[in-house]
Amino acid sequence: MKSITTKSIAIIILVLIIDQVLKFWIKTHMILGQEYNIFGDWFIIHFTENNGMAFGLEFWGKNGKVFLTLFRIIAVIGIGWYLKILIKQNAPKMVVISISLIMAGALGNILDSVFYGVIFDESFYQIAEFLPSDGGYSSLLQGRVVDMFYFPIFNGHYPSWFPFWANQEFIFFRPVFNLADSSITIGVAYILIFERSFFKHLD
Repeated sequence: MKSITTKSIAIIILVLIIDQVLKFWIKTHMILGQEYNIFGDWFIIHFTENNGMAFGLEFWGKNGKVFLTLFRIIAVIGIGWYLKILIKQNAPKMVVISISLIMAGALGNILDSVFYGVIFDESFYQIAEFLPSDGGYSSLLQGRVVDMFYFPIFNGHYPSWFPFWANQEFIFFRPVFNLADSSITIGVAYILIFERSFFKHLD
C-alpha cells in the first residue's frame, strides 16, 4: 500500500509542478494571442486564457466564477477522499493512478483560478509581471486559467450541404488546452476504456 500511495503522491506533485512551471513561463514570456510553431503548423504553443469553464463558457459574471471555483475545490476534496479509500481497499494500481491524474489536473486549474488574478497583472498587449507592485489583474478566486497547447492537425471547410456550418472553416483539433486538462482527460479516458468493469463491480 505504501508503494501505490507514494506513486499517487508523486504523480500529483509531478503533474502540478510541470503544469505550473509551463503556465508561469507562458505568463512571463508571452502576450495573449502570441504563438510559437513547434512542429510545422500542427503543433503550436498558443497563449490564451479562459475563466475555467469548458469551451470558455461563462455564467453569472464574477459570482458565477466564485461559485465554479468553490465547487471545484469541494470536488477535489471529494476526489482526494475517494482516492484514499481506493488505496486502503487495494484497488487496481491503474485505477489509483488514473484518479491521481484527474486530481492533479483539477488542482492545477484550481491554482490558476484561485491565485493568478492576484499574483499576475494583465497579459493584454504586454508580458505579465509576477507579483506586480500595483496588484494583480483581479482578486482571489477570479483568476483565469492559462492554456497553451494547440493542435490544428487538419484544416478544411464543411460541405455546402452541412447543416448550420455550411462552407465554414473546420479545424481539428480546435480547442487550446493545458497539461492539467490533458491529465484529467488521460485519467478519465483510461477509466472509461480499461476500468469500467471495476466501477461496475462497485455497484
